[in-house]
Amino acid sequence: MAAITTGRYGFALLGVVQAVLIFTITILTVPLPLVAREFGLGPSGVLLLSAAYGLSFSSLLLLGGRLADRHGGRPVLRAGLALLAAASIACALAPGYPVLLASRFVQGAGAALAAPAAVAVVRVLHPEPAAYRRAMATWGGLSVLGATAGSVVSGAVAAAVSWRWLFAVPVLVALAGLARSAALPAAAPAGTRPALDLRGAALATAGVCAASYALVGSTEHGWHSPGTYGPLAAGLALLIVFAAAERRTADPLLPPGFLADRRRATALAAVMATAAGTALTFVLLSLYLQQLRGWSAAATSAAFLPYAAVLLLSGRLAGPLTVRYGPPAVTAGGLAVAAAGLGLLAGLAPDSGYALGLLPGLLLLPAGAAAAFAGAAVLATGGVPPERTGLAAGVFNTAMELGPTAGLAALMALAATRPSVVGGYAAAFAAAAVGLALTAVAVAALPRSTKPNGSTVPDRTTMPNGTTVPDPTTIPSATEHANHIEEFTP
Repeated sequence: MAAITTGRYGFALLGVVQAVLIFTITILTVPLPLVAREFGLGPSGVLLLSAAYGLSFSSLLLLGGRLADRHGGRPVLRAGLALLAAASIACALAPGYPVLLASRFVQGAGAALAAPAAVAVVRVLHPEPAAYRRAMATWGGLSVLGATAGSVVSGAVAAAVSWRWLFAVPVLVALAGLARSAALPAAAPAGTRPALDLRGAALATAGVCAASYALVGSTEHGWHSPGTYGPLAAGLALLIVFAAAERRTADPLLPPGFLADRRRATALAAVMATAAGTALTFVLLSLYLQQLRGWSAAATSAAFLPYAAVLLLSGRLAGPLTVRYGPPAVTAGGLAVAAAGLGLLAGLAPDSGYALGLLPGLLLLPAGAAAAFAGAAVLATGGVPPERTGLAAGVFNTAMELGPTAGLAALMALAATRPSVVGGYAAAFAAAAVGLALTAVAVAALPRSTKPNGSTVPDRTTMPNGTTVPDPTTIPSATEHANHIEEFTP
């Protein structure tokens, strides 16, 4: 009983940390105009400030995962939380734009350490394959919950007091995590400790950062500007060099065969598509309601409250459904429902009412997104040995970050081709819906390794050295046979 209590307590603590890491990305989305007025920022300054946290977060995740695999989850988690707390305090007290911008970059670096390390600790808390699978099914919905909470809370807090108070949330959670982390297991990573691969880390970090910056900047500069295609070309070139270098490295940061696994690659595509669709909804509807309909920031945040409520409920159900029906089925079903929600939003018009024009889509989208993230998290992080858990978590979180970055850039570019603003928004929603529907078809075509009754059939997965072995997350243990219908409850 003590072990179960510790596991549930530890998972709850780590789950809150994960949600807040994503929450911190979105806390300046709604009040960004207020920050721009206070510091006198132009479009370029606003763009860089909005992207700073996500740029460092996504760029450093592979390195964070490698550090967690090398040194164990708990010490890397503590380092990430300490960095996040210090940077969040600096953001809240920032006297000017340079300090705020630099602090947002450091916040993202702390998150890049903490996110994969938290998953590494979850793996130690739940070593049984069935328990780990249930834990990751729940984990998958935490990111979208954090992003939603950030968008809902930020407008209300900024309107009531100040945007600076928003940074109290990551400060308090990081300090609480540091204080309570002693209760987490301190087990060292299993097997041989991987090498650090500093060359691969530098190439991956620079490549992802440059390409992401170009995609974010494309909404302001356009695709034909040197400010867009210059960094994009540099980023892609660096990533090509990274891929070539990894093939010649004895212990690569990202093993070449890691993304060749069909189930994992398809799951990561599902994560990117779903993250892009949800991010698009918050961005476009925030612009629509505030700039075209004249709503306040607080009213705009309130408009997403039903979205948040459905997300909480569906997130609670997604984990048990994933265990019962299998990750591919739940992921595909979630993608289809989310696509339907975006399809309803594609009917957006200048005079769309909230109750009939927006609310139906805002109810379907989170219901599907929670299921898609839950199933995809199991598919994306399964099939790796314990000493590669940080790598799997880093790749999963990278997909979560790159989805909105690349997806928003492409969809906003599509929206800009339409003669009317609202028509462009509708076209972007329609394109996102088609993307999710196609991804649902791809996931549905995956071979199922989990039967509806909870029993499992061993699957094969590609190991770092290129060999194939049975997937450890699909091999039933004695405990799983006895408890295969038990639901994971954090």
